[in-house]
Amino acid sequence: MALSPASSPVPPPPSPRAGARTEAARIEAVDALRGLAMVWMTVFHFCFDLSHFGYWPQDFRADPFWTVQRTAIVSLFLFCAGLGQAIAWSQNVAWARFWRRWGQIAFCALLVSAGSYLMFPNSFIHFGVLHGMAVMLVIVRCTAGWGAGLWLPGAVALAAPWLGAWLLAGPAAAWAPAFNGGALNWLGVVTRKPFTEDYVPLLPWLGVMWWGMAAGQWALRHRAGWLYAGLPRVMRPLVLLGRWSLSYYMLHQPVLIGTLLAVGWLAGR
Repeated sequence: MALSPASSPVPPPPSPRAGARTEAARIEAVDALRGLAMVWMTVFHFCFDLSHFGYWPQDFRADPFWTVQRTAIVSLFLFCAGLGQAIAWSQNVAWARFWRRWGQIAFCALLVSAGSYLMFPNSFIHFGVLHGMAVMLVIVRCTAGWGAGLWLPGAVALAAPWLGAWLLAGPAAAWAPAFNGGALNWLGVVTRKPFTEDYVPLLPWLGVMWWGMAAGQWALRHRAGWLYAGLPRVMRPLVLLGRWSLSYYMLHQPVLIGTLLAVGWLAGR
């Protein structure tokens, strides 16, 4: 395996819409970036679990040290999802392949809701990161042809929750209960966040994925070498983790929680 950009020739960017394919060719740099997000998420969740079981009490809902990290992790994860869609679009990966992957994500989202309900019945996850991704991926795929035009709607999506909250707190206050309620709070235009263990609404996070798509399309056209550059062997674990991110996402918390429960049982807690 090549260890440096110099020893790894850069293939020409794929010709968009040049015949449907069933799979997208992997780009290691994107997989490694996604793997980095997964490692960061694991550390974050391990600290959360330590707090939940009383080993290291922390305020994950209000302490900026934790809330800012959560925002950064979700942003990196969704930005990578946008990059992945840009690659798939440039390689003309068929809709059938898209829907197979989408079905896996949607099914896992349902499993997360069910599992979190068993553990946190009063604050279970009804629209977390996988639920949000299931909706956003369809929108991003359908708007992939906008190209550089995605930057503007991405910016609007990022700003929409704050503008919407201002309207609901003032001129449109009569609508606030509807948008804060369970039927519409998944949109993200709320004056108060719902009480849930994970909340990744459509807005502003669609903007992050749109920007990931726009950045990926720009890089494929103008800086393909950045994406296709060879990576050091030390980064291979991140590449592998990024390629199996959904499976890892679904398994890491049960493993962490099970380990802490076993340690607590052995310690007599």
